[in-house]
Order: sequence, then C-alpha cells, then structure tokens
Amino acid sequence: MDFELSAEQKEIQAFTRDFVRGEIEPHAAEWDREHHFPREVFAKLAELGLMGVCLPEEYGGAGADFLSYMLVIEELSRGDAGVGVTVAVHTSAVTLPLLRFGTEEQRARFVPPLARGELIGAFALTEAEAGSDAGALRTSATREDGGWRISGAKQFISTAEAAGTFLLFARTDPDTPGARGVSAFVLDADQIRVTGREEKLGLNSSTTNSIAVDTVVEADRLLHEEGKGFHVAMATLDGGRIGIAAQAVGIAQAAYDVAREYAKERHAFGQPIGRFQAIQHKLADMSMEIDAARLLVHRAAWLKQNDLPHTEAGAKAKLFASEMARRQTGEAIQILGGYGYTKEFPVERYYRDAKITEIYEGTSEIQRLVIARSILGLQERSLAAG
Repeated sequence: MDFELSAEQKEIQAFTRDFVRGEIEPHAAEWDREHHFPREVFAKLAELGLMGVCLPEEYGGAGADFLSYMLVIEELSRGDAGVGVTVAVHTSAVTLPLLRFGTEEQRARFVPPLARGELIGAFALTEAEAGSDAGALRTSATREDGGWRISGAKQFISTAEAAGTFLLFARTDPDTPGARGVSAFVLDADQIRVTGREEKLGLNSSTTNSIAVDTVVEADRLLHEEGKGFHVAMATLDGGRIGIAAQAVGIAQAAYDVAREYAKERHAFGQPIGRFQAIQHKLADMSMEIDAARLLVHRAAWLKQNDLPHTEAGAKAKLFASEMARRQTGEAIQILGGYGYTKEFPVERYYRDAKITEIYEGTSEIQRLVIARSILGLQERSLAAG
C-alpha cells in the first residue's frame, strides 16, 4: 500500500496551487462580496488544461488520472469553493458521463469542446418536487418529428446561465412511475431558458439557476438508452460525490491554514494563543479530521480510476468530508474569536461555503442511506423499488 502521490500527481497539485495563489486567492473575497462569476478564470483554466484534466487526450483532455483531478478540485476549492464546484460539475456531472455513456458520434461531437473548456457543462436533474427523490421528476420528453419534445422546469442548476451544454433528465414514459421512465438528453444553451438566479448563503462565485425548457431536439440527443436515464444519473452522482468531498477538504484546509497561523501570531495573557491547550486541541482535531477526509477521498478516487465499485466509498468520503468541513470551519471561526465573525478574515466565507457540501450531490441523509444499503446488500432492491 503506497500513500505517496506520483511525480505527475505532485506536479499537477503544485501547478494548480500556484495558479490558485496567483489568480484566485487575491480575488475570492471580492467575488464573494460582489456575487461575481469569474468567467475569466475558467478561460485561463481551460488554457492550462484544467477544465478537462482527467479526460483522454484524444478528446481534448489533459490525460491525467482521476486522483489528479481530485487534487485539482481540492486546490481550486482551497482558493475559492465556487470555482471548485464549477469545475467539478462541468467535469464529473457532464463531461465524464458523456464520455462513458455516449455513442462514438456523441463523444466526438460533445466531449472535446467541454474538455478544452470552450463550453461549460451543467447538470439538470433537480426539480421543485424532485430533489432527493430524483425519480419523481416531471419534465417530459415525448416523441415528435423523429426527435423529442422536451418540456418542463428545473431548479438549483449550478452554472446554468454560463453553460453551453446541458445534461438534462426527462420522463419519456409517463405510464412508468419512478426511475424507470426517465431518460437523459444532451441540450445546448439556446434550447434552455434561464428563469431565475438563487441568492445563497455562500458559494457566491458560482451561479445557481432555475431553468425552463420547451424545445424539440433530434433523436441523437438521447444519451444512453431510452428509460435508462436514472442509471446515468446515479452513476454520475457516484463519481461526482467524490469531487464534492474533495471540495469540502479544500475548504476545510483553507480554514485550518488561517486558524493555525492566527494561533501563532495572536497573543493573549502574554503569549501566543497557540500555547493554550484549548486552542491546541482544536487545531489537532482539525488536522486529524482533514487528513482522514482526504484519505477517504483518495481511496474513493483510486477505486473509480481503477474501474472498481466505488458507490459506498464515494458516499463515505462525501458524508465525512462535508460534515467535517462544516464542523471545522466553525472551529476556525472560534479560534479567531470576534475576528472570525467578520469579513476581515476569510474563515466566515469558508464556513458559509462549507454548508452546501452537506446538501448537493446528495444530502448527508441520502449518503447514509446509500452506505446502509451497500453494507446490508440492499442496493438492487432499492433500485428496483424506484
């Protein structure tokens, strides 16, 4: 068992970290304050190959492995969680499923512009009454003129207003309830209408939109098989959860870095507060839990990149890392005291950004169900019930 990153993985990690320090960290507070989506940063990430880091070179990607991609997500999120999640959704929730489930023609047509960062991808599954219960979605797709008429509305769609390609899920069989009647489609930006933008607690450099669709698409926009869209969605979320776990680790690491340095510099009662046992215990717990979460992420990423079952491992990584990030960013605020509650320091932003990692790509409650079904051998029964 080797826990050492390869030379290539270390190079990608260091390369991304340098980019974050120069191009993201100096602006993150302003982006958060102004609710600014930094399009210019994604253009630079595209030039560096980081919008398709784990995509094959033949499709315009950088050809690195999945763990390298997780290192990139962690480093980006360490600088700004909104940037991290935009790249994570673009890659894990759109580009990789197109590569996995698309026909050769679809892969050649849709993947290279995404892998090169010429277009940003958005994942459109959630609806007003179909969140954790994704099989309850109402957006419909009916056959028309040799293609499909897709009509409906989606909610909480990350990056929709900046996206050029949408992986959208609709019900193709209205007579089949639950997951079995759902199919996946690939849509362009001009086939989607953005109807709103959410005001959120955090993650303010990432846009979150409601959208509407009423369009006719060609038959070749169906991804995978008709009625197999729920399988596409669940397989996509299995991998996507690992990315959100990496995002949570990056947020927590950023908070820990600030808290540790503050504990060295801040004096009280004649000495640095890092000399007090109460502060030492907080920092020790932060360091330990961040390490544990990172190891869970790396294990899940290793399983995925080796085509081994990773549903349970991904759920464990996402569950632990997200709850850890929310908990330990709160501890960072506590270490900084009153300063931690102000915008003079970034830890309050980290705390706000961390909370969403417990919700999107499957809530913590859903992750516990996924883990429980796996350890009890109930996966097939639960999917059949859907």
